[in-house]
Amino acid sequence: EAETHERILQEIQSTDTACVGPTLRSVYDDQPNAHKKFMEKLDACIRNHDKEIEKMCNFHHQGFVDAITELLKVRTDAEKLKVQVTDTNRRFQDAGKEVIVHTEDIIRCRIQQRNITTVVEKLQLCLPVLEMYSKLKEQMSAKRYYSALKTMEQLENVYFPWVSQYRFCQLMIENLPKLREDIKEISMSDLKDFLESIRKHSDKIGETAMKQAQHQKTFSVSLQKQNKMKFGKNIYINHDRIPEERNETVLKHSLEEEDENEEEVLTVQDLVDFSPVYRCLHIYSVLGDEETFENYYRKQRKKQARLVLQPQSNMHETVDGYRRYFTQIVGFFVVEDHILHVTQGLVTRAYTDELWNMALSKIIAVLRAHSSYCTDPDLVLELKNLIVIFADTLQGYGFPVNRLFDLLFEIRDQYNETLLKKWAGVFRDIFEEDNYSPIPIVNEEEYKIVISKFPFQDPDLEKQSFPKKFPMSQSVPHIYIQVKEFIYASLKFSESLHRSSTEIDDMLRKSTNLLLTRTLSSCLLNLIRKPHIGLTELVQIIINTTHLEQACKYLEDFITNITNISQETVHTTRLYGLSTFKDARHAAEGEIYTKLNQKIDEFVQLADYDWTMSEPDGRASGYLMDLINFLRSIFQVFTHLPGKVAQTACMSACQHLSTSLMQMLLDSELKQISMGAVQQFNLDVIQCELFASSEPVPGFQGDTLQLAFIDLRQLLDLFMVWDWSTYLADYGQPASKYLRVNPNTALTLLEKMKDTSKKNNIFAQFRKNDRDKQKLIETVVKQLRSLVNGMSQHT
Repeated sequence: EAETHERILQEIQSTDTACVGPTLRSVYDDQPNAHKKFMEKLDACIRNHDKEIEKMCNFHHQGFVDAITELLKVRTDAEKLKVQVTDTNRRFQDAGKEVIVHTEDIIRCRIQQRNITTVVEKLQLCLPVLEMYSKLKEQMSAKRYYSALKTMEQLENVYFPWVSQYRFCQLMIENLPKLREDIKEISMSDLKDFLESIRKHSDKIGETAMKQAQHQKTFSVSLQKQNKMKFGKNIYINHDRIPEERNETVLKHSLEEEDENEEEVLTVQDLVDFSPVYRCLHIYSVLGDEETFENYYRKQRKKQARLVLQPQSNMHETVDGYRRYFTQIVGFFVVEDHILHVTQGLVTRAYTDELWNMALSKIIAVLRAHSSYCTDPDLVLELKNLIVIFADTLQGYGFPVNRLFDLLFEIRDQYNETLLKKWAGVFRDIFEEDNYSPIPIVNEEEYKIVISKFPFQDPDLEKQSFPKKFPMSQSVPHIYIQVKEFIYASLKFSESLHRSSTEIDDMLRKSTNLLLTRTLSSCLLNLIRKPHIGLTELVQIIINTTHLEQACKYLEDFITNITNISQETVHTTRLYGLSTFKDARHAAEGEIYTKLNQKIDEFVQLADYDWTMSEPDGRASGYLMDLINFLRSIFQVFTHLPGKVAQTACMSACQHLSTSLMQMLLDSELKQISMGAVQQFNLDVIQCELFASSEPVPGFQGDTLQLAFIDLRQLLDLFMVWDWSTYLADYGQPASKYLRVNPNTALTLLEKMKDTSKKNNIFAQFRKNDRDKQKLIETVVKQLRSLVNGMSQHT
């Protein structure tokens, strides 16, 4: 316990006062009366310390006394020293006031100098920034926006970090985004002006590009022609050979003119300032917004493309409408091609191809629609030339144009249709102006003129002396010339279509076949059917078609000379002129037969028989003699026709006359016929037979032509001889004398005579001869009726 208290006392003396609490608490936590014992121990410790202090004081007391004594001695000297120091301090203060003033000035100057140095250093740091910003302002004023953007990048990356702590720098930094937006708006405005400008000038750009393409193509064609002539090839026009020297001179002049024209042709760069596009593209590239610019540019150009591709409603009326349409489209794609090649990524080949395919579909639809309204072949030909130049121009810029040439084949068919319509009018005019008489010539000069127009060869005509006549009329050489003109017109469309000579030859022959088989054939048929065309004109038409048919081989030679494709080639199309003119000739022949029969009907209608006459006049009827004289004159004209045609016409006329006379006898309105009328009618038939036997048209064998009247002859002989017993007995026998007499016909005529006999013999019925004749007529009528009834039952 004593050790514990000792330890506690040592802790209290050695530890900090803040830790005494726990130590004291341990005193109280010990056994009872421990506190008291501790206090006693503590008091003992305190007394020990007091004793030590007292010893210490006693040991140092003398020294302390000595020190006090020494201090008292120094006190007087210290007071003197204080007075001296105070006086010295006063004097120093008085003397240092001026120094202090100068020192303060020096300090102030030093501070100013330091500040100036600092300001100079800061200004030197700020000056490049300010100079660059001033340069930026100048570039903005001068509209050098791309340079301005580069200056902004330098300011932001290099200069602003040096002076970022200054307020003016913060203002500049805050102003840069606004300047960038201003530059974007200004450059976009310039781009819009550029787009508007090229929209307005697209036609001029396209016109220039098409002129360039046309000049290059003309130059190439001229060189090809020149090279061909060097190999001895000849050009034929109207069967005349163009002199080689003249060709070379013409080509030389044309080449010189083309060279001069090429020098005058401007390029697209000369017509359009593309700098706004470049600037805008660079600006948006620097701003990192290139995609926005590309999308905007492509969107606007697509809108412009739709406007350019929209044609005017009356475009098909004039070639200028088509030219303006094509030049605008060419101008548009020339600009796009230039943008494609001089910019990086603004437009791509895929974009231009897509745009061109869209445009091409629209162009083809527009051309197909508007060309269908064109009725003038010259306008269609000019349209074709424009399409070729348009296609060649864009092909030169790398755009595919095969579909345009396919469209040209459609337009070619339409062109041929317009040509056919035009030439139909030409043929109609030729036919209307023709006099349908052989061409008279009085001298050699006129003969050569006709021969130069139409390939006619006849040695007999050449031997004849002047004046003489060509067998054909004026329309034949005119038609031949116009067919050749049609071939030339058709050839014009085939030029520049990049087709082989074989294809061109095939196209020419097919179009010429259409002209012959459809247009000319239709005009001939319409001409033949016209009411005012008489028999003489029809005869001349047949002669004309014969000579036109013979001229077809010369037309084939003409096409061969143009295309240099031999007619012996396997796939060469033949001209169908032979069938065309044969059909026309057959139609004319049929019309001759029809009109001749109509003329016969007109004469027959003039017949005025007295069917109750008792005695004949003793001569043929006047109408019939006029008809026979007319037929003789007509058949004289037929001598120029082919033999079979004249013979057929003559046979047809005789048969129709025989049929008409037979119908006259058997007419249901005719109720009575006297024997005198039969005898008079027999006189007329005899004249018909005499006419037939006179051989009005040569070439008939024997009595072939007379057989046309055999039915009438046998019928009249039966009634004139009154040989009924022979008729009835031999009926149906091949050797019957009256083989061609039909029982029904005989019955009809006999009944008409029976009625007449009754009326004429009312008072003579008591005469025996008349009674016997009347009974005989009634008997024959009964037998004929039974014969007719038997025939009907058998049938």
